[in-house]
Amino acid sequence: MAKKAVIGVLILAVVIVGGLFGYVRIEGRAVDSTSKATQIFTVEQGTGAAQIGSSLKTRGLIRSYRAFMLQAKFSGSISRMQAGSYAFSKSMSMSEMIDDMVSGDTAGQTFTVTEGMSMEKIAVMLAKQGICTKKAFYAAAEKKNFEGYKFSKYLSDDKAANRLEGFLYPDTYEVAIGASPKEVLDVMLKNFDAHVTDKYYKEAKKQGTNIFKIVTAASIIQREAGVTDDMPKVASVIYNRLDADMYLQMDSILSYITNEDKVIASYGDTKIDSAYNPYKNKGLPPGPICSPGIDAIEASLKPADTKYLYFVDSEKLDGTLNFSDNEKQFYKDKAAFEKAYKKSQENK
Repeated sequence: MAKKAVIGVLILAVVIVGGLFGYVRIEGRAVDSTSKATQIFTVEQGTGAAQIGSSLKTRGLIRSYRAFMLQAKFSGSISRMQAGSYAFSKSMSMSEMIDDMVSGDTAGQTFTVTEGMSMEKIAVMLAKQGICTKKAFYAAAEKKNFEGYKFSKYLSDDKAANRLEGFLYPDTYEVAIGASPKEVLDVMLKNFDAHVTDKYYKEAKKQGTNIFKIVTAASIIQREAGVTDDMPKVASVIYNRLDADMYLQMDSILSYITNEDKVIASYGDTKIDSAYNPYKNKGLPPGPICSPGIDAIEASLKPADTKYLYFVDSEKLDGTLNFSDNEKQFYKDKAAFEKAYKKSQENK
C-alpha cells in the first residue's frame, strides 16, 4: 500500500511539473510574433529577477510574470541576469529575453574615432549620433575623475575641458544605450592604456621626456603626415626644429586653433593670439592637437635620422611630403605644390 502511495505521489509530481513546464511554454511565447518595434529595456545594477519580471510585464514584453519567474528558476537564471540596456521586442519569446540578459548581450551604439580627430570633432560626432551632447561630453572631460590611467598624472591640473586631448584612442567602439559621457570617455581612455603600454613610458623616460610630450608630438605627426612612411621623417623635422630653437610653424597646429581643416593657412591665421600658435610660440604646443594612432606615437619615439628642417605636401597631391634641409629648396617645393593644388581646384 505504501509503495502504491509513493508511486501515486511521484505520478502527481510528474503531472504537476509537466503542467508547469507546459504553462511556461505556452505563457513564454512572444506577445506579438508580428511586431517589429524594438524597446530599450534597462536593467540597473542590483536589480533582482522579480523586479525585472514585473517591469517586463508592465512594458507588455511578456505574457506572464509568474511564467517568467518559473522560467528563470527552471533555467537556473534567477540570479544570473546582468545589468545593462537590452533591445527587446514583443516578437521575442520570454526565454530569448532571459538568455540575452544572462549572456549580457546588451544593445549598443557604435562610433568610430579616426586617427587625427580632435576632441571637438569627436564631441560633434557623438552628438550627431545621439550618444551624448557636446556640452555633457566636455563637462565630463573637465569635471570627472580620471585617476587610475597610466597617463593621468600628466593631465592638466586646472581640469581644462580639452585635457583629455590626444588620449581618446582612435578605434571603433560600442557603448550601451544610455551610456553616460564619463563611460563613453572611459572606453576610449582604457583603449589608450591597452595600446600605449609600459614600454612606451620607459622609452620616453629613457629619452629624457614623458608620454605627454611624446603624444603631443605624435598628434602633430598624425595631422601632418598623409602616409605612414613619412611619419618618422616628420618627427625628425619637429625635433630638428626644436633643437635649432626654431618656430615649428606647422599649419596643423593652426587648424587646431581655428577648427578648420585648411590646406593652406592664411596670413591672418598666423597672427592668432594663442599659446598654441606655432608662429608666435617656440616649442611644442601646450598639449596634443588630436588623437594620434600607434604609428604616429612610435614615430614620435623613434624619429628618422635626418637633417630635414622643412617639409611641404608633394606636387603629386597623393598625401606624400617633400622634405628639405634648406629654405631655398623648401620654397621651390612649396611653389610646386601650390601650383599643382591650384590646378586641381580649377579642374573640379
